[in-house]
Amino acid sequence: MLLRAFAAAGYICFLTVGGKENRAWPIRKGITAWEAGGTIHTDIQKGFIRAEIIGFADLVEAGGETQAKRAGKQRLETKQYVMQDYDVVNFRFSK
Repeated sequence: MLLRAFAAAGYICFLTVGGKENRAWPIRKGITAWEAGGTIHTDIQKGFIRAEIIGFADLVEAGGETQAKRAGKQRLETKQYVMQDYDVVNFRFSK
């Protein structure tokens, strides 16, 4: 029920994984990769280069992030890319 209300309010989540922390980041539907990077930290938005994206279904099907990358499921997107619900993202940015 909570997820339905979340979606009805116009929100989606993107995911960051790796290291010590895996996290879901709530954002408004229609947000670009550049804007999504800014929800984590303004430095990511300022120095945005590309977003490495793996669809959640591809991640699960492959059995993990490393396997999804090996299977060619990761793609590089520009700052204009519109984020999709449950995209798994690694932001490339300069400091």
